[in-house]
Amino acid sequence: MDADVRRRRQSGRSGSSGRSGRSGGYGRRWRSVRRVRALASLAVLGALLAGCASMPDEGGLDRVNSSHRAQADTQVRVYSVSPQKGETPQQIVRGFLEATTSDEANFPTAQEYLTPQMARAWNPFSGTHVLSSGPSVRKAPKAERDLPGKDGYVTQVTGRRMAEVDRKHAYSPAKGEYNARFYLTKVDGQWRIDRMPDGLVLGQSDFQRIYRPINNYYYAELGPDSESVTNGKNVLVADPVYLRRRINPVTETIAALLEGPTGWIDPVVKTAFPRGTRLAPKQRHLTLDDAGALTVRLNAKGSRASRTQCDRMAAQVLHSVQDQASAKVSKVDLRGPQGAEMCTQTREDAADYQPGRLNGSAKRVYFIDKNHRVTALGRHFDQPEPVEGALGTGKVEMGAVAVNRPEKEAAAVTRGRRSLYVASLEGGPGTLGDPVLMSKAKHEDDRLTAPSWDGLGDLWIADRDPKNPRLLRLRGGKEKPEEIEVPGLRKGQRIESVKIASDGLRIALRVREPQGSSTLQLGRVHHGGTTKKPEASVAALRPVAPQLEDVVAASWAGGSRLVVVGRESGSVQQLLYMETDGSASDQPTLPGINDVTGVAASEDENRPLLADSEDGIVRLPPDSNWRTLTGEGSAPVYPG
Repeated sequence: MDADVRRRRQSGRSGSSGRSGRSGGYGRRWRSVRRVRALASLAVLGALLAGCASMPDEGGLDRVNSSHRAQADTQVRVYSVSPQKGETPQQIVRGFLEATTSDEANFPTAQEYLTPQMARAWNPFSGTHVLSSGPSVRKAPKAERDLPGKDGYVTQVTGRRMAEVDRKHAYSPAKGEYNARFYLTKVDGQWRIDRMPDGLVLGQSDFQRIYRPINNYYYAELGPDSESVTNGKNVLVADPVYLRRRINPVTETIAALLEGPTGWIDPVVKTAFPRGTRLAPKQRHLTLDDAGALTVRLNAKGSRASRTQCDRMAAQVLHSVQDQASAKVSKVDLRGPQGAEMCTQTREDAADYQPGRLNGSAKRVYFIDKNHRVTALGRHFDQPEPVEGALGTGKVEMGAVAVNRPEKEAAAVTRGRRSLYVASLEGGPGTLGDPVLMSKAKHEDDRLTAPSWDGLGDLWIADRDPKNPRLLRLRGGKEKPEEIEVPGLRKGQRIESVKIASDGLRIALRVREPQGSSTLQLGRVHHGGTTKKPEASVAALRPVAPQLEDVVAASWAGGSRLVVVGRESGSVQQLLYMETDGSASDQPTLPGINDVTGVAASEDENRPLLADSEDGIVRLPPDSNWRTLTGEGSAPVYPG
C-alpha cells in the first residue's frame, strides 16, 4: 500500500458529536495527519490490513479528503507528519495545514514546515479562520506573487469563510472568501514557509473535531434591576467559547475564564477575579482528583482578593469547569502562588450561584385550547385543565400566552392580537380588568407579538404596528409599558417575536426583513438608570442562525442555546439547536416534523421539546420521536 494513502486511511466509524458538516479537508493533499488509537488493538490492525488487501490492482487512486476525520472517536489521536525531502512548495503548504489539525499542544511538527525565523514569529493562537470546506492551495497568480527574491515562491490559500474564532476563543459567523498568500524560500535546499498570516486555517469538519463549545460563567450587570430578585448580584451568565478538546481541557478552561468575558457579552457582565489574575507559573496541567476536587494556584494579583470575592471567583471556576468535565466537580480550592489557602467552594456552596437559577421550575406546560382558554398540563402530561383565574374562563378569547417563572401570573394576548392582559393563576375566576397594552394597528399580523417573561419578573413584548413598531417592557408585568430602544434595527425591519433569557441580559428577536423573510437576531440588554427610574436598552444585534434564509420560530433551550425552526435557501423546514454565538450546537440532530409554526423549549434542559405543528401540539421525549400531546391546542409554552 502506498505510504501516503495508508497514512490517510481511517478505521472504525466516526461521529460522536452529533454535528453534521460539509467536507472540510485539504483537497489534493497526499500526505495526511495520521490517526492512531491511544491503545493499539489487533482489531484496528486487522482493519488496516484489510484496507491494504482491498486496494484495487489497477486504476487511479482517489485522494482521501481529510475532512472525514471530523467527529472522531474520543480514543482516536491525530499525529502529524514531518516534511519530506524534495517536496514542492504546494506540498509544503498543504503539509503545514495538515499538521495544524493534529493533537499536538504547540504544533512542533507544523513548525518544521517553517523557516527558523518564521517558526519563532508564528502565533497559532491569535485566531482561527473556519472555512466551509478545507483550504485550497495553488500557485499564486503572476500579478499577485510579489516574490521576495528570485529563489522565492508564493502560494495562495483560499476557501469560503464560515466563521472566525478570535484570540479569546469567541466564535462569530463570517461570509465571503478567505484569501491569504504564503511565501516560501529554500533552507538547505528544501522549501520552507518564510512568511504567512498568524493563526490557523481549518475546514469546518476539522474544526468540529478539534474544538468543542463550552460555557464560561460571569456575573450579570443588572444595575438597579438586580434588586428585583434575591442575590441579584450573583446571577451567572453563560459565555460560550471554543477550546481544543484534548489539549489540557481543565487548564485551558480556567485560563480562558481568567482572560475575561468575550467581546459581545463583556459590556453587561463582570468577573470576580481581580484585573491581571492568571494561573500561577507552575500551573501547567490542572485535573480533578479522584474525589472530583480541583486545586488552582493563582498569581500574586489573583491572591489579593477578599474572602467574599474569592468565594465568587471559586464559584465561577467550579461552574465553568463543570460545563466541560465528564465527572462532577465536588469542590474548588483556590490558593496563592506559593500554595497559601485562599478559599474553598464545595458543590453545595456553589449552588447559591447556580447558573440558570432564575429559570424557574417549569412545573407545567401551557397552551391555548380549542375554546381559546389558557390551559395547563402537569409535568407528566396528564389531563389538560384550564388554568385558575380569569385567563382560564374563556370569557375573553386568547391567542398566545406567557407564564412568569414562578408560575404565579400569566400574560395573554387576545385572539386578534389587539390587547394584552396580565392576570393571576391562583384563586377564583375573577375578572380580567382592563388590558395593560393595546395595539392600534388595523391588521392582526401587525399587532402584538406573544409576550415573554425574564427571570427578574419583567414582561417583554413587541407591537408590530407599521406606524409605530416598538419593543416594550412592563416592569413586574404591571407597570406602564416603557419603550426599549433597539438601535441595531435597520429601516424596513421590524420585530416579529420576542424571547427573553431568564437572566434578563440576552433577548432573541425574530426580525422581519424588508423582502418578507425573517432572521433570528440576538440582542444584548443593558440595564441602567436608578432604583426609582430604571432603564434598559437592546444593543449589538447579531445573527444566531445565519444559514437559515427564513426563521419561523425560536425558543431558549439552555444557558447559551436556542432551538430554531427555519429553512435554508431551497431546502425543507428543519429544527436546529444553535448556540448564541451563531455556531451549530453539539446536541443530536432533531428528527423532522411537518409544518411547524411554533416551538417551545425550557431552559431546564431536562424538559422535552414541544412544537406547534399541522398535527397539533407534539412533544419530543428523550431518545424517541415526536408524539402527539394534543390535537386541539396551539401556542405551547414553558414558563418564561
